[in-house]
Amino acid sequence: MKRTMALLLAVTLLFGLVSVAHGAGKGKKKGNPHAFSLGVEQLLQNEFHLIEGKKVGLITNPTGVDRELHSIVDVLFEDERVELTALYGPEHGVRGDAQAGEYVPFYIDDKTGLPVYSLYGQTRKPTPDMLEDIDVLLFDIQDVGTRFYTYIYTMAYAMEAAAENDLPFIVLDRPNPLGGQKVEGPILEEAYRSFVGLYPIPLRHGMTVGELALLFNEEFAIGADVTVVEMTGWKRHTDFKDLPLEWVLPSPNMPTLDTALVYPGAALIEGTNVSEGRGTTKPFELIGAPFVNSTELAATLNDLGLPGVTFRAASFTPMFSKHAGTLSHGIQIHVTDEKSFQPVITGLHIVKTIHDLYPDDFRFTAEDQQGISFFDRLIGNGDVRKQIMQGASVEEIVADWGKEIKAFEKTRKKYLLY
Repeated sequence: MKRTMALLLAVTLLFGLVSVAHGAGKGKKKGNPHAFSLGVEQLLQNEFHLIEGKKVGLITNPTGVDRELHSIVDVLFEDERVELTALYGPEHGVRGDAQAGEYVPFYIDDKTGLPVYSLYGQTRKPTPDMLEDIDVLLFDIQDVGTRFYTYIYTMAYAMEAAAENDLPFIVLDRPNPLGGQKVEGPILEEAYRSFVGLYPIPLRHGMTVGELALLFNEEFAIGADVTVVEMTGWKRHTDFKDLPLEWVLPSPNMPTLDTALVYPGAALIEGTNVSEGRGTTKPFELIGAPFVNSTELAATLNDLGLPGVTFRAASFTPMFSKHAGTLSHGIQIHVTDEKSFQPVITGLHIVKTIHDLYPDDFRFTAEDQQGISFFDRLIGNGDVRKQIMQGASVEEIVADWGKEIKAFEKTRKKYLLY
C-alpha cells in the first residue's frame, strides 16, 4: 500500500513539474498575459467611467481589437452602458478594405448600422456636422512607429476638431512594434509638411500613439482635452513578439511584423520608379524593377556589411502598383538581428546603391510645382535626394542628423509614459 501511494505521489509530482515547465515555456514565448494589457482592455476593465453614459464617436480600423481579437466596435456597440453613435475611418477605412491612397466615401456600416465618416475622403479632419451627435471622441488604432504612416495625422486632425468643438479626446494606447528606445532618421522640415509628415519628428520616433498625442497636443498647440488610457506591462525595450498579441494588419500592405520592421527605410523606395513590393506577398521586403540585376544588387548591398540585415537576390511580378504584371528583379530584405538593424540607414543604402548602379534607368519621382519630389516628402527634406544625386555617401548624409535627433529626444522625454 505504501509503495502504491509513493508511486502515485511520484507520478503526480512528475506531471506537476511537466505542467509547470510547459507553462513556463508558453510564458516565455508570449509573455505574461496577466502583466500586460492594452489601452482598450484597461478602458473596459478599469477606466469605463471615461465613456459610461456618453455618446461615443470611435476612430478605428481592424487593429482596434483586444488580445482575444474582439473588435472594439462590436464590444462598445453591444454594451448598454454606453452609446456608440458614429464611426470614423482613416486611410484604408474602418474595415481595412481600401488600398493605399484610395478615396474612402461615407457609408453605413453593414454590421452595426452606424454612420461611417471618412477621414480619408472629402476631408481629413472631422467637421462639426460629423461630431454633432457625440460627447467624446475615442481613438484606437495600431501605429507602426514611422513618421510617414498616416494614422497618427488622422489622430492629430481629430484632436484639432475635438478642441474646436469642446469634446474630450481619448487615446487607447498600443505598443510601438519598433520598440520605444531607438530614434532614427532626419527631422521633418517645415517646407515638406504633408499628410505623410505633418510635424517635425524623426522617421523612426520611438513613441506610442498615446505619447505622440501628448507631444502633438502640447508642442504644436492643438489644445485638446486629451486623456491617454495607458497600457500596463509594456516597457520601452519590449519586443512585440514577446507580447500576448496577434499581429493584425494595420493596412493592406503591412501584413506582418517583419514588414513593419523594414518599413521606415524600405518605404523610401516609394519616392522612386523602383517597386517597393506592393502587389506582392512581401511588400517593402521585396524591392526591385525590370532594369535591376538582382545578383549584382544583392552582392553589392551585402558587401556593405550593414548590421542586422542580409539581402537575397529575388525576382517578382507585382499584381498591381509599380511595374504591375512585369517581371522585376531586385532583393528581399532579411532582418537577422532586430536590435542592431538600422532600417532608415539601410533604406538609404538601398536607394543610393540602385541609383549608383543603374543611373540611366533609376528615377526619383518627379518634382511638383514647388520643386518637391515625393521622396522629399518621405525623407522630410530636399537635401538627401540632392546629396544622393551628387554622389555623397550615406555616412555623409546621416552625419547632420545627430544634433537634431538629440534635441528631439530631449523634447520627447517629457511625454514618455513608460
